[in-house]
Amino acid sequence: MTDDTDGWLTGRRVYDRIAERLRAQIAAGHYPPASVLPSEAALAQRFHVARSTVRRALAVLEDEGLIDTMPGAGRRVKSSEQQKALYRYQEIAAELRERISTGALPVGAAVPSENELRERHGASRNTVRQALAVLEREGLIVARHGKGRFVRSTPL
Repeated sequence: MTDDTDGWLTGRRVYDRIAERLRAQIAAGHYPPASVLPSEAALAQRFHVARSTVRRALAVLEDEGLIDTMPGAGRRVKSSEQQKALYRYQEIAAELRERISTGALPVGAAVPSENELRERHGASRNTVRQALAVLEREGLIVARHGKGRFVRSTPL
């Protein structure tokens, strides 16, 4: 396959960029619902990275609810019905990201609690946690055990 996803990926957090490219291909219909993704080995060869890097990228997509793992059969794209929560978590993450970038949630400020976000968005606990996990991976927020989540002073 030759497309803009081929080529060397280097630098920090390469797995996030691989996940981003696979996410875009899923959204574009390159991998439609119920289709099986290429193997870890095939993706590692395509992106010129180690299998462990690909495995981390696939774990991100699985955490986001885009794909699931079928033991012995690989990873497949979830159906549109299964992905409905995906859009909700993206909306929650986008709203928080916007509040952080505009300064409405300044550096060091507490991020609204899971319960507040659940009530505000009418979302499940898992959906809210997915949104918060995205922002943590992006380096925008940090969790402090027993204290909550806070806007990070220096994004990764």
